[in-house]
Amino acid sequence: MKVVVCGAGVVGSNIAARLASENIDVVVVDQSADLVRRVTDQHDVQGITGHASHPDVLEQAGAGDADMLIAVTQIDEVNMIACQVAHSLFNVPMKIARVREQSYQRPEWSALFSREHMPIDIIISPETEVANAVARRLHVPGAFDTVSLAEDRVRLVGVRCSEDCPIVQTPLRQLTSLFPDLNIRIVAIQRSETVIVPHADDHMEVGDGVYFVVDTDHIVRAMAAFGHEEPEAHRIVIIGGGNIGLGVARQIERDDPLSSVRLIERDRERAVSVAAQVERTMVIHGDALDTEILEEARVSAAETIVAVTADDEVNILSSLLAKRAGARRCITLINKTTYGPLVGPLGIDVVVSPRALTVSTILQHVRRGRIRMLYSILDGAGEIIEADALETSRMVGVPLRDARLPSGVIIGALIRAGDVIIPRGDTIIRVHDRVVLFAIAASVKKVERVFSVRLDFF
Repeated sequence: MKVVVCGAGVVGSNIAARLASENIDVVVVDQSADLVRRVTDQHDVQGITGHASHPDVLEQAGAGDADMLIAVTQIDEVNMIACQVAHSLFNVPMKIARVREQSYQRPEWSALFSREHMPIDIIISPETEVANAVARRLHVPGAFDTVSLAEDRVRLVGVRCSEDCPIVQTPLRQLTSLFPDLNIRIVAIQRSETVIVPHADDHMEVGDGVYFVVDTDHIVRAMAAFGHEEPEAHRIVIIGGGNIGLGVARQIERDDPLSSVRLIERDRERAVSVAAQVERTMVIHGDALDTEILEEARVSAAETIVAVTADDEVNILSSLLAKRAGARRCITLINKTTYGPLVGPLGIDVVVSPRALTVSTILQHVRRGRIRMLYSILDGAGEIIEADALETSRMVGVPLRDARLPSGVIIGALIRAGDVIIPRGDTIIRVHDRVVLFAIAASVKKVERVFSVRLDFF
């Protein structure tokens, strides 16, 4: 497989690194010679310096025999034209473009990206992805990460084990007897810098980040088992009125009629524009680092602060100021990976990374075959994969204890005829079962080899 990645920024370089680690032939194109040099020095990829939408540059990058083009430069129009050139001149089968400007994605203009006009197969909007991610976390208070799987029949949830967590130091094999009617499977534990795919004799410790797959109908009980019984937030303050902040406000207005939302925007013109596009949200013009503005927004009474400006430092500082003033919880957008080790000790509850979300969405379409869902977690350390069991699968009819899964792989749930099954050793996969599994990054290729015929992942 050959992939041309247009753009060597944070997202482009991360995508290139992930694909190269799986022995995929990757060529990166960017106007900046320094960025191209950096990505080629750090990863096993080829680099071309040039304008990503120019035909001669794409020809030099090998678009003529590429299976996919991923356009993630900083400019929407360059991404769109690169896909058009890749289609019209080089007949590239799959084109993915990052498009940030929301007006391009309005429903009335949906025909723009058809094959007859601008033939882009997949549109990625970081702003929309982040707004959706924030909304998901608002619905599951106490979780630092959550995503719906299998038409929301199951959820992947990430929680932090605090000193109040009642099941720390408990061997995982005992959880079944403690909670016999709870459909939950712990699939990953992050301890310091290590990711653990747990076994029955493993246990959780204070400070661990734990990912589990749970029947959506059981999510409240599952959170209570981890000591999280926080009520869903209805008093929310949003910091930043850009596309993300506006998107979050609109989603809250749509999904929670009882909510009280206040939005702080520093730019007066933008604040006026946002106020005209929301219904019940109170828009406040001012600086979120100004304590008087925070008081006006009543952050002391807020159940959740959502800091989503374009400035990481403003997001971090405003979140900390708001929590100091009395806000219970903060959801903070952070782009820079260098801040990762700091946010926990500082008191940031939930971090949302546009880079990680965008990479996850793109990887879902890179995998060959019919992947229903893919979600990258722990900054790329592992992937949640959802797919169907086929008749040709040698896994079908075999108890999981005899399936010889690769190390670093764990099956979290099966969905069969609408029912959620949390697998045990004697569970047998049947044809057409939906399979949700977790694999650490080093085992993804092993998963491909094991399931390449038997499960139509790739």
